[in-house]
Amino acid sequence: SESVALAYVDPPFNTGKRQARRRVRTVRDDRQGDRTGFGGKSYRTEAAGETGYADDFGDDYPAFLRPRMEEVRRVLAPNGSLFFHIGWRQAARCRLMLEDIFGGPRRCINEIIWAYDFGARSKSRWPAKHDNIYWFAKDCKNFVFNHDAVDRIPYMAPGLQTPERAARGKPPTDVWWSSIVPTNSRERTGYATQKPLTIARRIVRAHSHPGDAVLDCFAGSGTTGEAAAECGRQFILMDSNPQAFAAMKKRLQKFPGVKFVK
Repeated sequence: SESVALAYVDPPFNTGKRQARRRVRTVRDDRQGDRTGFGGKSYRTEAAGETGYADDFGDDYPAFLRPRMEEVRRVLAPNGSLFFHIGWRQAARCRLMLEDIFGGPRRCINEIIWAYDFGARSKSRWPAKHDNIYWFAKDCKNFVFNHDAVDRIPYMAPGLQTPERAARGKPPTDVWWSSIVPTNSRERTGYATQKPLTIARRIVRAHSHPGDAVLDCFAGSGTTGEAAAECGRQFILMDSNPQAFAAMKKRLQKFPGVKFVK
């Protein structure tokens, strides 16, 4: 109890669909190649497996989350924070549940909107291109917020600023514009629903101190662990999906001292 400075939780969004990420590899094939590479050479695309999970909890979704979030609150330090990452369909229900667990709406310090512009666009409604991230503090008058550690972003109209201010950039607001992890990025693990390091780094730096423990109990591909390790924090990652465990083990082996327990 009260041992963790920061918890980041990115649970399944209960979309009612299977969340999957297919992996492919290219093989040199001058006879049956389906794509052309460098120097006009021909390559064939082959399936290399799939990672994913069934993202369907029906009407029992709050019942699935609640006991886990109660335990997250228990392990948070007196000045600890929870960052709860969820899709728009379940956001309202989850916020009310967390307000009840944490002791009222004042414990919700911010609702952050992660906005991205990627993927298909619906022609029957406004395309959904954002996630909600709720920041809940165990004590709404005593929490960690390292404002000076927050990364800065460019001004939209730098010509209206002094050269010094333009060069320094501005602190982000509660709307975070950041791309999802590109398919050709070195950061990409191949795990479905992987979140970008830019988001995790910002949260870790702003809401914990070096040496603190960071918890992620829906760890997926291990993004939170990599961000914590880069920032000099300890981390505890959990996931019940064997594919997530495999992705984390491969991703985090570059950091000495990491222990894996099944």
